[in-house]
Amino acid sequence: MTALTLARPDDLERLTPLVAAFHDEAGIVQDDTTRRAALTPLLEGSPHGVAYLIGPARAPIGYVILSFGWSMEFAGMVGFVDEIYIRRAVRGRGIGSEVLSNLPKALAGAGLRALHLEVRRDNASALAFYERLRFAPRDDYMLMTRIFD
Repeated sequence: MTALTLARPDDLERLTPLVAAFHDEAGIVQDDTTRRAALTPLLEGSPHGVAYLIGPARAPIGYVILSFGWSMEFAGMVGFVDEIYIRRAVRGRGIGSEVLSNLPKALAGAGLRALHLEVRRDNASALAFYERLRFAPRDDYMLMTRIFD
């Protein structure tokens, strides 16, 4: 089983380059100062989310960041996979599948009722990947975002 390690403040230097690599691939424009400021509360134990290192804690091959909220519809706490990244060199080995299959089991024990994620509608391979892992589109719903200035 691929190790998942809850990231702590001393993991910031290992985590930041992985997040930067994901952002580069995804076209997310963010400087390291902002990236570190967003990661630090998660590493310090914020109740709003967590970051896990994937693979060996000293030399992680990826990460997953989850944020938490409350849902009346799901009658309790829900999670959102904010970001998941596996280094390109080790993709295709089932690591992402393993992580996303085991997370719901582990989090259900902590009271999580549902796990959401976001995927581009035109990314057929990612859609198929997530559907194989029992994530299902909610045809009557669409994620909408308002960005605060």
